[in-house]
Amino acid sequence: MNLNELAANVLQQQRSTPDLIADALREAILRGIFEEGQSLRQDEIATQFGVSRIPVREALKHLEAEGLVTLHLNRGAMVSVLTAAEAQEICEIRSALEVKAMQLAIPKLNTSDLEKAAVVLEASDQTSDAGVLAKLNWEFHATLYASAERPRLLTMIKNLHVNIDRYVRLQMAQMDYQERSQKEHYQLLNACRQQDTKAAVRLLKRHIDTAGEQLVTYLLQKAQKR
Repeated sequence: MNLNELAANVLQQQRSTPDLIADALREAILRGIFEEGQSLRQDEIATQFGVSRIPVREALKHLEAEGLVTLHLNRGAMVSVLTAAEAQEICEIRSALEVKAMQLAIPKLNTSDLEKAAVVLEASDQTSDAGVLAKLNWEFHATLYASAERPRLLTMIKNLHVNIDRYVRLQMAQMDYQERSQKEHYQLLNACRQQDTKAAVRLLKRHIDTAGEQLVTYLLQKAQKR
């Protein structure tokens, strides 16, 4: 899939033009169509979507807020580069916020929530596509956290996932990551079924921390090769 196909897909939706463009550009960045450090020329993107530069500029501001794009006064926009230090900080924040969400959610989790989470894990078992797996990974966690009834907290957590999503996809594609991650997901779901908050928090924290350590190592090795 390329940017033309992404643009065609999102422009069929009934949403504001800046949001639609942001969706397409976000997916292009997450899929690696736009690589880290690559310039994003507003005039070329506007032509691609058949719009003026104004909605493109707004879309890029949305992506800047998500940490995917960096806007420079004189150099325009470029795809953000995530450093190992930044990845470590993101994972540390994720750990704190997601543990809190899990603690709030477990007493309110119902059978429907748990069944939905199980279906997501089963879908993850059936695919090896890194992009699909990354989306299912978020869907699994979001399903467990939803009953916490903390929409702002979940929005913050989702933004952190978006920040590192493209690198998680690389982990899934290039490292022995998915099998271990799935095993930990099933363990977490089992703890949630038993409403064992202590075990769920311990498993979740280890899950996030271990993935973070692997990501930091990957980014350090990548930086050394430049």
